[in-house]
Amino acid sequence: MIGLFFEAPTLGIGQSARETQIQTNHRHESSSYAFSMEDAADHTYRTLYTAPLHKIMPRAKLVDTKPRGRMSAYAFFVQTCREEHKKKHPDENVVFSEFSRKCAERWKTMTDKEKQRFYEMAEKDKQRYDTEMKGYKGPRQSRASRKRRNRKDPNAPKRALSAFFWFCNDERPKIRATNPDLGVGDVAKQLGAAWSQALPESKAKYEAMAEEDKARYQKEMRAFKAGNFVAKKLKTAEENDEEEDEDESESEDEDEDEDE
Repeated sequence: MIGLFFEAPTLGIGQSARETQIQTNHRHESSSYAFSMEDAADHTYRTLYTAPLHKIMPRAKLVDTKPRGRMSAYAFFVQTCREEHKKKHPDENVVFSEFSRKCAERWKTMTDKEKQRFYEMAEKDKQRYDTEMKGYKGPRQSRASRKRRNRKDPNAPKRALSAFFWFCNDERPKIRATNPDLGVGDVAKQLGAAWSQALPESKAKYEAMAEEDKARYQKEMRAFKAGNFVAKKLKTAEENDEEEDEDESESEDEDEDEDE
């Protein structure tokens, strides 16, 4: 069961400390090598005069330092609730769907004054994101390298869908039914606008579905790597639509599931 932290509008976490933690941006650090003067001279000679050309100037790995996405006021609220509950009940297993539902119910009953703290946190995070994005250029990749990255094993488990994609599965047929002449791009725009305007309590349903699908994907990936997974042979038209959306998303985001 969820603890009593929902009854208190202030959830016991210091605002300044929480904001400092949220705004921490981890960066990749490159390692360096130290040589003595003699070792450096010998290394330079062997590199220039004995090594093949492709070893003299190796291709540098691309490191994506894209800023972390900005968080909404409701996202800050849910994250604070989760951390506060974990602090008070470290050994309790929380059912995500129940937790999301109670968060949505608590948020709905909160006054504007109680929510103000989280709106301020969201505004500061938005400023942080906008500032970091101004200096972000992104890693450069060739078309061939992107195709290699996006190539999928046909026998691998179906990727987990995000909350937004679950939302699209429900809303896409409605949009196509009322606007049969719209193209894929226009439908996607309407779906994005509808998601951004959806209330937090409406999104909670899809966030729970996404969490359950993520657990399903991780379980199937473990079976796949162990050689015990049997892929589905047939795909529905809806699944094909989902894969089209996934391909568009992968062209913008890093594949986070490769290491799982």
